Amino acid sequence: MPRPANPRHHPDRMARATRTQPDFEKSVAELEDIVRQMEQGELGLEQSLSLYQRGISLVRGCREALDSAEQRIRQLHDGELVEVPAARDDDA
Repeated sequence: MPRPANPRHHPDRMARATRTQPDFEKSVAELEDIVRQMEQGELGLEQSLSLYQRGISLVRGCREALDSAEQRIRQLHDGELVEVPAARDDDA
């Protein structure tokens, strides 16, 4: 008799987890590029504001990805719900 599917190992959930990492890495790379462009000081006001808004959006997405990863770690740590000390700077 086949075993019931474990919801933690559902293919859709695994696919989402796999997509999150590259998206996170791409977002960080884009943020680094935005910072580099803005630090050069050669952008106009409108372009700077546009990049700043994009950066804020990327930071929020990265924060959500990190929070989600932290929650998954809490849930998966030896099958027990354990607290993982947060080592992050809340000034972002």
